[in-house]
Amino acid sequence: MSFRNRRKDVGEEKTAAAAETKREFERLALPLIESLFNFACWLTRNQEEAEDLVQETYVKAWNGFVTFRGKATFRTWIFRILRNAFLSSRKDVHAARVESLDEERHEEFLPHTSETPESIFVEQASLSAIREAIGEIPLPMREIIILREVEEMSYQEIGVVLGIPIGTVMSRLARARLTLRAVALAKLGGPRK
Repeated sequence: MSFRNRRKDVGEEKTAAAAETKREFERLALPLIESLFNFACWLTRNQEEAEDLVQETYVKAWNGFVTFRGKATFRTWIFRILRNAFLSSRKDVHAARVESLDEERHEEFLPHTSETPESIFVEQASLSAIREAIGEIPLPMREIIILREVEEMSYQEIGVVLGIPIGTVMSRLARARLTLRAVALAKLGGPRK
C-alpha cells in the first residue's frame, strides 16, 4: 500500500469517526432540548434569553463532547453546562447566591393529607400562583426546585449539576420548599382553615 493510499484511508476513518461522534451527540442531546429550554426559562425569566442560553449550551456541549467521560450522566453534564453558562453570563447572580445558614428559621408546618377531589381542584386552581411563586423565589432556590420537582432529578444528579454535596442539596431543597410554600400561600391569601 502506498503512502498516498494510507493517508486517504486515515482521512476516511477520521470522517467516519466524526460522523459517529455527531450521531452519538445528537442521540444524547436532542431529547433534552425541551427540558433544557424549560430550565433556562426558569433561570432567565425571558424566552429569548432562554433560547440563546440553550443554543450556547449546545455549542459548548458539542465542543466539549470529546471530554465527556461518562462519570455523570449526559443529562446532568449538559444541565451543568447550561447552569454554568447562565451563571457566567450574570455577574449579579454570583453575589446573590450567598445565603446565611446561621439564621434559624421557624416555619409553620402544615400537615400533609392524601389527595381528595377537593385537594386536586385546589392544586389545579393554584397552579398559576405556584408558577408565579417559583419565579419570585431566589435563584438558588428556584433552580433546585426546578431540577427536583420539574426535571425529576435525583439528589445525586442535582448535586452534580449544582456542584454541591448531597447533604447540601437536601437542606437547600427543604429551605426552597418552605420559601416556595410561604410565597405561594401569600399569593393565595394565607393558609386556609
